[in-house]
Parts: sequence; C-alpha cells; structure tokens
Amino acid sequence: MSGNTELLSTTLATARAEDRAALIAYLPAGFPTVDGGIEAVKAVVAGGADVVEVGLPHSDPVLDGPVIQTADDIALRGGVKIADVMRTVREAYEATGAPILVMTYWNPIDRYGVERFTAELAEAGGAGCILPDLPVQESALWREHAERHGLATVFVVAPSSKDERIATITAAGSGFVYAASLMGVTGTRASVGAQAQDLVRRTRATTELPVCVGLGVSDAAQAAEVAGFADGVIVGSAFVKRMLDAPDEAAGLAAVRSLAADLAEGVRKR
Repeated sequence: MSGNTELLSTTLATARAEDRAALIAYLPAGFPTVDGGIEAVKAVVAGGADVVEVGLPHSDPVLDGPVIQTADDIALRGGVKIADVMRTVREAYEATGAPILVMTYWNPIDRYGVERFTAELAEAGGAGCILPDLPVQESALWREHAERHGLATVFVVAPSSKDERIATITAAGSGFVYAASLMGVTGTRASVGAQAQDLVRRTRATTELPVCVGLGVSDAAQAAEVAGFADGVIVGSAFVKRMLDAPDEAAGLAAVRSLAADLAEGVRKR
C-alpha cells in the first residue's frame, strides 16, 4: 500500500476551496498511553481538525517546549516504540479517514532504517513525515524512499531562513511547508504576529505548496489571526496541555475535542 500524500493535498485544497485555513493538530504517540493517544487523535478530528501530526517521542526533543517534553517523557516512560507510533497512525487513519503525518527527529528513523520506516508508515496509511532537524542537503535518501512509498516530506522554514535557503527547502519538500512562526521552542504564545506573516509571504514567493504556520497558537482568536495569512494553522502544545491538565483521560479527550471545535471555528473566521 502506498501512503496518503494525495489525501493530504486534497484535504488542504478543500480547505482553500472553502476559503479557510486547514486546522492541523499535533499529538504525541503513546500519551497518556498508546490507546489514549489513539483516542486523542480521534477526538481532535471529531472536533474539527483536518490533518493530524503524530509525534514520535524523543528523549532529547530540542525544538519542543516544556509541555510537549512532559508528554514525551510520559510516553517514553510508558515504553512507547516506533511500532506503537505506526499503530497510532493506522488506527487513527482507519477510524477517521483524515491524513495523518508523523513528526519526528531524524535520529530514530536513521536507527530504525529509512526503507523500513517509510514502508511501514505507508502500509499504515500515513500521509508523510515532518522532519524538523533533517537538513535538506542530507535528505536525498529519505526523499527517494518517501516518494517511492507515496509519502510527503514536510520541511520546516524559520524566520531566520534567508530567501535563497527557503527556496532550496521548498523545492525539496512536498505536501506542505511548515513555517515556524517564531525562533525558539514550541509552546503557546500571547501573540503569533508579524514575523510569521512575513515568513509566509517570503515562503509563498518560492513555492505553490500550502504554507502552514505552527508554534504558538493556543486559542480561536490566534487561529483566526494566523488563518488570515496562512493556508494551515498548526496547534500542538495547547492540545497537549489540555490532556496534561485533565483529571482523567475521559476529561482530557473531551477537552481536546472541545478545543479542536473552537479552533476549527477560528480558522473559518479569517
């Protein structure tokens, strides 16, 4: 079975045709448990998320803020493995029909084997991978296997990226471009702001791919603000925080579903 790049592209195109941004939710696999993580993905899609990024928990998540690090720690202490990430993708995709990507640092893929990882992700119905720390110039092997298996390769651009560098990154990527709205680690912010808007403008000048903004969005008003200039709004820490703050798993699932509904309304108000 080949992956779901096409489903991802269609989903983003449908949002654009509806004159709105897509809502992309991030949740780590294995948090609070593997089963609970699968239910959380189903809950955000039920609430209104168009696309879901499933995080592969990492012991040294350099780009992730304290909220996601806490969730990753819980998942790793629970013994989460790449097989559990694949199971999360498979069961979430089968239950929702939404495009599911994996967001991961490069090291776990490298250790697991690129061919094995891409084959298993495609077989699970995954739409692709977001690889925040894989330099484009070192990505040829990954991209060859990803293309063979019908998987999108999403690279990250940052406000510090020069225009020439952005063009190199977007030429190599597929699916969409992940625009990190701020320098620094993930987490909710009071304002997402002008830096992100400028980065989207510069990125769009180099590519036809949708440009989706992540890092910092935590409520419907911010989602509407970002949806005013981006093709997609990526929300992670705010969902994870709702799960962490909940007294039990059922309350956590209700909270993320409710937040997804608020954000889905926000992206339609741009």
